[in-house]
Amino acid sequence: MTTTSSTAASSGSAILTALGAGSGIDTASLVTSLVSATYDPKTSAVTAKETANTAKVSTLATLSNGIDAFSTALGTLISGGTLFTQPTSSDSSVLTATANAGAQIGALSAQLSVRQVAQAQSLVSGYYANSGAAVGTGTLLIGSGAASYAVTIDSTNNTLAGVARAINGSGAGLTASVVTDATGARLTIKGATGAANAFTLTPGPNAAAGLAALAFDSSGMTVSGTAVVSPTLTDATTAAVGQGSFTLTTAQGSATLAIDASSDNLTGLAAAINGAGLGLTASIVTDSSGSRLSLSDGSGSAPSFTLAPASDAQIGLVRFAFPVPTNGMTRAQTAQDAIVRVDGVDVTRASNTIDDIVDGITLKLVSAAPTQTITLGATRPTAAITQAVSDFVAAYNELKGQIDVASASSVADADGNITTGPLYNNSAIRQMQTQLSRLTSTVLNTSGGPSTLAEIGVSTNRDGSLTLDSALLTKQLTAYPNAVEAMFNPTQHASSPLIKITSAMGATKPGTYQLTDIVAETSGHSASGSIAGVAGVTTGSKLYASVGSSASGLVIEPSGDISSATITVDLGLGGALQAIRDSLRSSGGVLDSLSTQLTSEKTDLASQLTKLTDDSTAYRARLVTQFSAMTTRVAAYKATQSYIEQQVAVWTKSDS
Repeated sequence: MTTTSSTAASSGSAILTALGAGSGIDTASLVTSLVSATYDPKTSAVTAKETANTAKVSTLATLSNGIDAFSTALGTLISGGTLFTQPTSSDSSVLTATANAGAQIGALSAQLSVRQVAQAQSLVSGYYANSGAAVGTGTLLIGSGAASYAVTIDSTNNTLAGVARAINGSGAGLTASVVTDATGARLTIKGATGAANAFTLTPGPNAAAGLAALAFDSSGMTVSGTAVVSPTLTDATTAAVGQGSFTLTTAQGSATLAIDASSDNLTGLAAAINGAGLGLTASIVTDSSGSRLSLSDGSGSAPSFTLAPASDAQIGLVRFAFPVPTNGMTRAQTAQDAIVRVDGVDVTRASNTIDDIVDGITLKLVSAAPTQTITLGATRPTAAITQAVSDFVAAYNELKGQIDVASASSVADADGNITTGPLYNNSAIRQMQTQLSRLTSTVLNTSGGPSTLAEIGVSTNRDGSLTLDSALLTKQLTAYPNAVEAMFNPTQHASSPLIKITSAMGATKPGTYQLTDIVAETSGHSASGSIAGVAGVTTGSKLYASVGSSASGLVIEPSGDISSATITVDLGLGGALQAIRDSLRSSGGVLDSLSTQLTSEKTDLASQLTKLTDDSTAYRARLVTQFSAMTTRVAAYKATQSYIEQQVAVWTKSDS
């Protein structure tokens, strides 16, 4: 558009110059002057607004980046942990300790010993030629705790590496891999730590002979005194044993036992064995743990027999095989629990990471030292907090200086002219100033002691800048170390020791929330009670605040019944500053709205300039047309004048 307008103006000037020669009037200069007189003031006004808009956009970006940087720097400092009281261990080669988020551990003092670390069971197979060696097809049953997982080995995965992949994908929580060295390849399998996570591997009824090399502590019947007993099932009539055929062999002969849908339980299996008439007596033994099958022959010693599932048997029937297959894999490490002695009491856990023995502390067990007493203490970050307060004051004053320049009522520009700041008297900037000025009086800690920055020595000057009274800060740090530390670090705590907060720090907005009629989980019911006046959502031992309540996001785990208690959540200075930043910068916030307004204004001003250019070009074209017509008429008038003058001259000459 600019090129076209320029070309049109140039062409018009050339035409006017040529035509003006006949009229004696400098029409080109006249048109330019008329266009300038009409549009230059309008263009200058819009251009000035554009310049001001650019300055506002640039200044807003500076202030937005300033509060972002202020909030991010403080948040990074706090999340780095240097402003938290840190737990100490007298021997980190035995155990290490870290503070849980939101915990106040200034008074930490504990002694304990690591009797045993948790281990995971690990198995290793014999050597195979390589990872692609065949192992045999069929089903391999993984038993882990009360659960079982069937792994199918067929033509698609009948290799050592294929078995590893199948075990990893079984959902049993095991990690299998192939280890290769100069001798060959071996399969290794590792479970999770803890005695309860020990596992067994049992070849299924249809398994090829090669899978026996991967058996370990296979499921099946075991000798108990003068009887052979099965694993325990929940009951004798509804718990399925598996359908298919068994071959029972005793000194009196052998028989095939068939279990179908009508006899798929312990009672049906016992009846089939008794009906075989081979000298075995099958009975059901039931106690508090469940029901199991017991086989005896009345000899006063354990009976001698074999009970082997046939190839058509479902995988569950391997639990009743006798004798069980011998181990093909070797146990490299036994599954065991961690044992920590606290105040003379041994506590067991399945993991080496323990967060529920010492309040507010997560322990990580490194090695066992049964005879060594480990002392836990705490180191307060007094120097770091003092420096953080000083840095906060400096950063605040720097940001305030930027705001003051942006909103100044009188400032000299680059040419020495006195003008206002780009965002002078802007309501969004006034709100930003107001919210930031409230930081020194904002309650940051509700656990007792000083609760605001003003109370620890951060005061506001007459011009709005901050000053630090270092002596007062030192005094408050000495008298109220927990309170001052809590002002910088987010905390959440319960008024009752029977309440454990399990939700992450920051999941619930700051405030104090009332707990009523809290009932801990028992074998008969889940935890229950109300949080912030609304019935909580129960899931086992945990109680979740309703999403419709003011405490949404809060999760507790009561260890006892209480009629009333409170949960207090403080986000600290970092959370308070982040909240201000978010309210200003989030969608719909005053700075966001101002940015949207300035962007719209910029677009509108650009459109106005384009329209002025188009209008001035059209106006020039009209003037060119009008003056061209005038010049044509003047030329015609001059021609007529010349003709008349010639005629008059002729007439005059003839008269004389």
